[in-house]
Amino acid sequence: MNLILGIETSCDETAASVVQDGRVILSNVVATQIDLHAQYGGVYPELASREHVIKIIPVIEEALQSAGVAFRDLAAIAVTHGPGLAGSLLVGVNAAKALAFANDLPLIGINHLEGHIYASWLDDRNLVFENPFPLIALLVSGGHSELVLMRDHGAYQQLGCTLHDAAGEAFDKAARLLGLTYPGGPAIQKAADAGNSDAFKLPRAWLKGTYDFSFSGLKTAVLHLVQSFKDAPLPVADIAASFQVAVADVLVEKTVRAADEYGAKQIILAGGVSANAVLRKTMLERAEIPVIIPPIKLCMDNGAMIAAAAARRFARGERSGWDLDVVPALKLQNSESRIQ
Repeated sequence: MNLILGIETSCDETAASVVQDGRVILSNVVATQIDLHAQYGGVYPELASREHVIKIIPVIEEALQSAGVAFRDLAAIAVTHGPGLAGSLLVGVNAAKALAFANDLPLIGINHLEGHIYASWLDDRNLVFENPFPLIALLVSGGHSELVLMRDHGAYQQLGCTLHDAAGEAFDKAARLLGLTYPGGPAIQKAADAGNSDAFKLPRAWLKGTYDFSFSGLKTAVLHLVQSFKDAPLPVADIAASFQVAVADVLVEKTVRAADEYGAKQIILAGGVSANAVLRKTMLERAEIPVIIPPIKLCMDNGAMIAAAAARRFARGERSGWDLDVVPALKLQNSESRIQ
């Protein structure tokens, strides 16, 4: 039995979790900063890092206590070292390095995006994972919209990525244009519940011949639409519903097409935006293969997903050195290129 402490501080969530054998969550503590950043309409990086400094040790202590374990019971400590905000990442990485060194435990640096993929392995309903490869993973969050082919554990091929605004960023910006609250994803979804998704024909950036994504044009279209109602009541619900469907349409269509081209056995939908109900529903309706979507609490940033990803790397003998550093623009890397 291997117990791994996972630490996640890539953005505005201070999180720690103890996971057994990469599948069983013994504790999962998340301290959110939503209220702190809401007044700015988005994450304020310097404030985020300061808040991590305040919360990191109490969160780790709570995770250990809730799991009923001590440092001596752990097999390793895992931590997100990218991608993300540099200041936020530094808090988590330095805490993990200090605790691992002080307790003579192995240290494992984990890619935040890989963590989101492995959140799916933490749901006992996903028994299809006994032989899941090849699979297509759609990772959608505030800063990322990426389509990844996964042929085995730790074997990644990026098929498409964000060229301009990522899906989550587009949700936040559209919400601001509509006078809605932060974070934009939940606000847009709530407003859209009372709207007509066919009310406005918003553009889709298909970027033909690629699996890349860009939602900057869609954001601009919403801006112009809002400006056109300057002398009339703004139909917030209808615009929100039309926007939400436009985002889901592109994300799902490209994912399903990639799954067909590469003979995928299943699709993983992961990341904060995967909590969106319309995106989930559309993916489940259009995909002809199983779609794995983690529970909503595991779609958001959390330490459990970092520990789950680390379990596979730990089993392969991978360890990070004490020179582990943060990489704000870190890309997904295959396992064989990281073993030390």
